[in-house]
Parts: sequence; C-alpha cells; structure tokens
Amino acid sequence: MIKVLLVDDQRLVRAGFRSILEDEDDFDVVGEAGDGEEALALCRATRPDVVLMDIRMPGTDGLEAARRIAADGRLDEVRVVMLTTFDLDDYVYTALRAGASGFLVKDTEPEELVHAVRVAARGDALISPGVTRRLIAEFAGRVAPPGPSPRLNALTEREVEVMRLVAEGLTNDEVAGRLTLSPATSKTHVSRIMTKLGVRDRSQLVVLAYESGLVRPGWLNP
Repeated sequence: MIKVLLVDDQRLVRAGFRSILEDEDDFDVVGEAGDGEEALALCRATRPDVVLMDIRMPGTDGLEAARRIAADGRLDEVRVVMLTTFDLDDYVYTALRAGASGFLVKDTEPEELVHAVRVAARGDALISPGVTRRLIAEFAGRVAPPGPSPRLNALTEREVEVMRLVAEGLTNDEVAGRLTLSPATSKTHVSRIMTKLGVRDRSQLVVLAYESGLVRPGWLNP
C-alpha cells in the first residue's frame, strides 16, 4: 500500500483528492492536515510515502513544511508533491530546491493524479516532467549564469552524460535506451549520481543540472 498524507487548507480540496485516491486498491490515505505545522506532526506520526501539499496556506505554508521535511533525517523516504493553482508559480522552483519531488496543478485529471502519486512513491521519475522542466528552466533563467560547479567533478564522464538525460526528463528505461545500457545499469548510475551529489531525488538532480550550468534554460523545448 502507498501511504498518502493530504495537506490543504481547503477541506473540500482534501475531500476530492481523498475520494480519487481511495477508489484505488493500492492507496491508504493516512491523514489530512490544514497547514504545514500539522502536516509535519502527521508526517512524523504516520511516515507517509507521499505528501500531497498545497504551496499557499496560512501559518506554516507548504514551502516551509517541505523544507523541514527534507531536512529531517527521519523522513528521508517521504516524497513531497506540491499542489498549485497555476502551471508556473514563483514558489514552485523554490519548493523544488527545498526538497519537493515535483508538483501538480490542482485541476489535474484523476488518472494523472493517481499516476503521479505512484511515480512519486517509487522515486522513479519527475512529477509532470514536461511541466516541471519548463518551470525549472523558466526560473533558473532569471538568475545570473552559473559557473562550473565543483560538485560535478565527483562524477565520471558517463555519469555526467546520464545526468544530462535525467535533466531532459528521461526515465531510467529511456536513459538506458538512449545510451544502450541495461535498465538496471541506468538505475545504478542515477542512484550513484544522487549519492555523490547529496540530492534526495530526481527533481533536485534536475535543479542542480540547471544551476551548475550542465544544461541551460531554454535548451529544452517547452
């Protein structure tokens, strides 16, 4: 079962998401919270696999809650998916940097929501990769051009190549196909890259790829 925590200050929104998820056999909604502080307490109590969390809430907002979840070593396995009203939201890029695994717009179709939660629970790919890549490129493009990051010196040439493809939004299987590797080898490369760079998941890896200059904003098609 995939344990899910719902966090939104609107009870009706939470009820809608609960209804969608509980129609599936593999989801267990372990709790609901109306703000970030309550979400943190429930995270520590229930250890969900995925937190669906609104960005904008009174009190402790979703951005601060995501940052605190990412910083808590007891919650290393928790994946946070941010919910927003708009495709491009100034807070989302900051949320990805803070440790969120990705984001969904609130009017996402039910089947897309279900798929996204399963993907987040696996830690296997970005949430809404095309939209997330576009958002990262959009906001990374507003900062000064980055210099080479010494963090990337820890990577082999092959690992750098894999990281570029991950930043393009490819899954492990797609990376394997592009580089003529086995899926298991591709997955091993991605895991080693994240370990070497000290990032929690693929979303943070993509953010780092942009911020280090490994890929450039505008390089990907929207």
